[in-house]
Amino acid sequence: MTAKTAAQQNRNTIFVEDALVTRIQKYPGDQFVLRLNAPKCAARATAGSFAHIQCDETIPMRRPLSIMRADASEGWIEVLFKIVGEGLRALGNKSVGDAVSVVGPIGHGFLPTPERPRTLLIGGGVGIPPMVFLAETLNDDEREWQPLVIMGSEIPFPFEAAKSKIRTPWLAESINTTMPLLESWGFPTRLASLQGYEGCFDGYVTDLAREWLNTLSEAELQEVEVFSCGPTPMLKAVAALANEFGIPCQVSLEEFMACAVGGCAGCAVAVRTAEGTAMKRVCVDGPVFDAKAVFPE
Repeated sequence: MTAKTAAQQNRNTIFVEDALVTRIQKYPGDQFVLRLNAPKCAARATAGSFAHIQCDETIPMRRPLSIMRADASEGWIEVLFKIVGEGLRALGNKSVGDAVSVVGPIGHGFLPTPERPRTLLIGGGVGIPPMVFLAETLNDDEREWQPLVIMGSEIPFPFEAAKSKIRTPWLAESINTTMPLLESWGFPTRLASLQGYEGCFDGYVTDLAREWLNTLSEAELQEVEVFSCGPTPMLKAVAALANEFGIPCQVSLEEFMACAVGGCAGCAVAVRTAEGTAMKRVCVDGPVFDAKAVFPE
């Protein structure tokens, strides 16, 4: 695909709009969930896409934030972020009623395979939002999916965790903390951390995923597909785990971005293609890629 063809593919799919902050939720660890009234973005957002948000008029560089939820009928999106610099600090200081400029939705999202209904969703830290969006997408789909969601964090989770009422027979009963939103959709969800949080699995998300995968038969493994977003070392470990069990895996990459619409190519990464290794832009060619293409064996 030529650069011109790639640009045409994204034409009329990315919008610029002034979005109003309608809800702010703050969580420990300087984490925030903002709901923004952005109807154009909400109408086209998919699980894995993101928005490029202006944090403040005095800060020229926007910040790429994964979309955690979107409601096309009500015209809102939600983003989760952790303060790591002055830009996101400014965004965290916004109040309900403030306006922020939003460019989005950007990027190609996750594409679950109906022939593999046992979807394993693995999110770590700020990689949690796309997993929530994907879970909601599966929940809204009329087809029969059987998701398992695993989330990891080394700071308090950006939601009020609760004890799950959904049994996971493959896991010790003491590991029972879940995300209430996903619980309300009937999705078994378990949390992992090395911080000793009550009810959480003591280990990495990949360790927890392995516990489940080891209980599956060869026939059941043929129905599994993995989706993941999080820090690069975590994604590499998830890709290696999927390869070990012979399971297809899609990963959403995180990269520093300037324009986020494919112009600067500052977020390009090496990706294996049928024609050989090529440099692909995470913003518009991704952020979701086949794990084997970005993390060769």
